[in-house]
Amino acid sequence: MTQISACINKKNITIIVFSLKLSIPSFTSTTIPIHRHFSLESFQETCPNNDQHPKPMLKSTSRHQQQQTMVSLVKSSTHKPHLLQIQAHLTRSCLLQNPKFSLLFLSSLCSSRDLRYARLFFSQIKNPSSSQYNTLIRAYSSSNSPKEAFFLYREMRQKGLKPDPISFSFVIKSCVKFRSVFCCLQVHGRIIRDGFLSDCLLLTTLMEFYSSFASREDACKVFDEMSQKDTVAWNVLISCYLRNGRTRDVLMLFDNMKNEGVCEPDDVTCLLVTQACANLGALEFGEKVHRYIKERGYGTARNLSNSLISMYSRCGCLDKAYDVFKGIGEKNVISWSAMISGLAMNGFGRDAILAFEEMWKTGVIPDEQTFTGLLSACSHCGLVDEGMEFLNQMSKEFGIMPNVHHYGCVVDLLGRAGLLEQAYRVIISMKVKPDATIWRTLLGACRIHGHFTLGERVIEHLIELKAQEAGDYVLLLNIYSSTGSWEKVSELRKFLKDKGIQTTPGCSSIELKGIVHEFIVDDVSHPQKHEIYNKLDEINKQLKIAGYVAETTSELHDLGAEEKANALSYHSEKLALAFGVLVTRPGTTLRVTKNLRICIDCHNFAKFLSGVYNRQLIIRDRTRFHHFRDGHCSCNDYW
Repeated sequence: MTQISACINKKNITIIVFSLKLSIPSFTSTTIPIHRHFSLESFQETCPNNDQHPKPMLKSTSRHQQQQTMVSLVKSSTHKPHLLQIQAHLTRSCLLQNPKFSLLFLSSLCSSRDLRYARLFFSQIKNPSSSQYNTLIRAYSSSNSPKEAFFLYREMRQKGLKPDPISFSFVIKSCVKFRSVFCCLQVHGRIIRDGFLSDCLLLTTLMEFYSSFASREDACKVFDEMSQKDTVAWNVLISCYLRNGRTRDVLMLFDNMKNEGVCEPDDVTCLLVTQACANLGALEFGEKVHRYIKERGYGTARNLSNSLISMYSRCGCLDKAYDVFKGIGEKNVISWSAMISGLAMNGFGRDAILAFEEMWKTGVIPDEQTFTGLLSACSHCGLVDEGMEFLNQMSKEFGIMPNVHHYGCVVDLLGRAGLLEQAYRVIISMKVKPDATIWRTLLGACRIHGHFTLGERVIEHLIELKAQEAGDYVLLLNIYSSTGSWEKVSELRKFLKDKGIQTTPGCSSIELKGIVHEFIVDDVSHPQKHEIYNKLDEINKQLKIAGYVAETTSELHDLGAEEKANALSYHSEKLALAFGVLVTRPGTTLRVTKNLRICIDCHNFAKFLSGVYNRQLIIRDRTRFHHFRDGHCSCNDYW
């Protein structure tokens, strides 16, 4: 029997091994002979109580050299077959419970993004350390399973391990990712209890959490509690204000940051502040930030230049936007798209198309944002044929499938041209699901053209999306009032009252000497309110002499003609313009930004004011720019 076994071992062992290699070719082709790096002495040192030792395969080396070899292997291995071999050696040589090697190997597994394997390996560690927990928590916080990070944090505490600032930081990030305010509040409480309020980096992460959940007050409270505020903390606070629509406060924070002198604004700060200036139309403040960028040597940063192009364009200052564009050494697709969008929003549709052609000649391939700017240019300038051609071209020639923003521009284009039914068919036939914005675009067109039947159908679609807002019903009210359907106006007003739906008040802002002044309808909060109202009354008298007549269809109440005209007299944009005329020299350009769409009456008012007072006026509302000069508007009409 012994002879037979010996015969089998000698004759067939080679065949068996060869067969095994053939059965797993992919594994054998990628593995490496890791066992060659280890000797008998290393095995004896790690397993002194094991009576059976394999024969040494290589010449003995020092223990330190062996460990260094193991460390370099772990760090350089990324493929799973290699990692499996390393784990096999760690298990066989009892190094699995060695904190140094288990932590290093766990880090490699997390870096390979195989978190299932990492979690399985982690479960084999008898007493995981805080560092090992932190490694896995960090990996899960940036994965598609962020909840696991919180569960690991909870398990860590249950085992008596005290989380450190690193643990808390990544747990907070995971809570933000899976949108759990309750979990993050628990973590915040534990941070206070464990005495980590002096860790500025951790508190900055907490600020990011509150910022992401639009809790500006809590973010400010954490910021105030910080013993040392660095530039990152300031940037997070500025980002929080910007995200919550407190753009005026962003400008104030920038000034405070500079005046305190502890932390200088960096390129990220400047990027955020230029975005705030763009939203507010704060040209003077934006120019101040631009000067600061040049002084600090940030002028070569392409992302800042792109942001400055957008800021100047949205402030209606295309010449300066173009100067920044020309100064960019290597223009990328973002630079070109910013310039194209700037030309589009300021009514230079043909120039935007020419810029696109020049971009294509230089070898820069357009992206989705480029075509959004192009279609917007066609929309603002009434280029229906060109717009439809670009819509087809982007998918056929460039392989870019139109998204909801592209279709929105097309609907706006057709709506401006009065092709409402065609615009409706475009929405219905879209390959992507229409959102509320695109339906509101069509609703605005229905308002302008008095198409209340289609307007009612659009409202029904908004109700289906559960996205109807007070502004949607105001547009419908406009449609009914413009056609004299006062019975429907009354019914809709009663519906709004019964449902408790509150409309958003119109707000207009104007920047003068770096300070932004805001006005609402019938505003009495401004310290110069008496002078402003007197100036507005004077302007109204002068404009009436020039032929201005109030457009009473903009008033939504069933009043007499004179009463409607009086109700329209003190809209927010009129107050802002009157203030601008009051405090600036004759001939100064006035720039006004409004949160809602400008009404027809205020549009006509601005047109007459530009001619009578010899002023260039730029009003940016929610949908577009309106440039007024010498009694004319660059868009030719209300659209």
